[in-house]
Amino acid sequence: MDFTYTDTQDMLRDTLGRFLTENFDFERRRKVVASDSGRDPGIWKALATELGILGAPFAEAHGGLGGGAVDNLVVMEKLGEAIAIEPYLQTVVIGGGALKAAGGALADALIPEIIAGDAIIAFAYAEPQGRYDLANLRTTAKQGGGGWVLNGHKAVVYAAPWATHLLVTARTGGGQREADGVSLFLIEAGLPGIVRRDYPTVDGFRASDVHFENAAVPADALIGGEGAALPIVEQVVDEATAAVCAEACGVTRMLHRSTLDYARQRKQFGRAIADFQVLQHRLVDMFMEVEQAVSMTLMATLKLDLPAAERAAAVSQAKAKVGKACRFVGQNAIQIHGGIGMTDELAVGHYFKRATMIEGQFGSVDHHLGRFEALTIAA
Repeated sequence: MDFTYTDTQDMLRDTLGRFLTENFDFERRRKVVASDSGRDPGIWKALATELGILGAPFAEAHGGLGGGAVDNLVVMEKLGEAIAIEPYLQTVVIGGGALKAAGGALADALIPEIIAGDAIIAFAYAEPQGRYDLANLRTTAKQGGGGWVLNGHKAVVYAAPWATHLLVTARTGGGQREADGVSLFLIEAGLPGIVRRDYPTVDGFRASDVHFENAAVPADALIGGEGAALPIVEQVVDEATAAVCAEACGVTRMLHRSTLDYARQRKQFGRAIADFQVLQHRLVDMFMEVEQAVSMTLMATLKLDLPAAERAAAVSQAKAKVGKACRFVGQNAIQIHGGIGMTDELAVGHYFKRATMIEGQFGSVDHHLGRFEALTIAA
C-alpha cells in the first residue's frame, strides 16, 4: 500500500494552502461568519475557476482532475487548518460521491456544474429519531403525478441555506428501520413544498431544518434503484466520515500549533510556561494524538475502495480515534490557554468548537467503537 502523495496532490495542498492564507485568514472568517449570508460566494467560485479544486476527485471525462478519495483528504485537511466554511464536504464529497456511485444522465449533467462552482448540494439524511441509523426514516416518497411526492422532516442539514440542490433519503417501501425500501433523490432546493428554517451552528457554519410538505419531485430525480439505495448512502457516508477525519487532522494540528506558540510566549514566575515539564509532556501528548489521527485517517481513506464491511470497519476505527483526538487536543488547548481560549477574539476557541462538532459528526466515538466491534470482533 502506497502512503506517499503524488506530485499533483502535493501541488493541490500547496496551492490551496496559499490561497486560504491569502484570502481566508481568521479575521476574514470572523467577518464572513457574522454576515447575513454566513459565507462569501466569491471564495467558492475562486476554488472552482481559479484553482480548479472542486474538480479534484472527479473523472477527466466530466472535466475533473481524475483524482479520488486521497485528493478529498488533502483538500479537507487544508480546509480544516483554516476552519473554512465552504460546503466542499456536502457538495463534492457527498453529492459528487453519490452521483459517481450511481452514474447515469443526472451525474453527467450535474457533476460539471459542481466542478464549475454553479451547484451546491446539501445532504438531507438525518432525522430527529434516527440517531446514526441511516435506515431509520419517517420521510416518505410516494409515486404520484408522474413523479414522486415527498413528506417528512430532515434535521440539521448543513449548507442547506446556500444549496441549489438537496440530496434526500426517503422511504419508498418497507418498515421504518428496514434496509429495503430506502431511496435517494437529488432535487432542486427551491421546489414548492420545501420549507426551511435556517440557523447558524456553534462552529460557524449554517444549517437548516427542512420540511417536505407534499413536495412534487420529478421521476428522474431518483438516484439508484427504487428502495435499494441504502448501500450507496452507506458508502457516501463512509467517504464523508473519512473526509471529516481529514478535516479534524487540520483542525487539531492548528490547535496544537497555536497552543505551543502560546506556551512559548506566556510567562509565569518569570519563565515561559512551555519550560515547565508538566506542560511539555502535555504538548507532546497532544502532538502524538494529532499524528496518530493523521495516520489512521490516511489508512481509512486508502481502504474506501474495499468491500463494504472492510471499508466500514476501517472508517469506524479511524473515526473513533479521531473523535478521541478532537476531545483531548481541544480540551488541553483550552486549558493551557486558560479563560482567554474561549474568547471570540482568539482563534483557538473557534478551532475548539469545530473539533467538538466533528467529534459527533457522522457518529460518536461510542457509536463507531460499537460498529467496529460488530463488523470485526463479533463477526
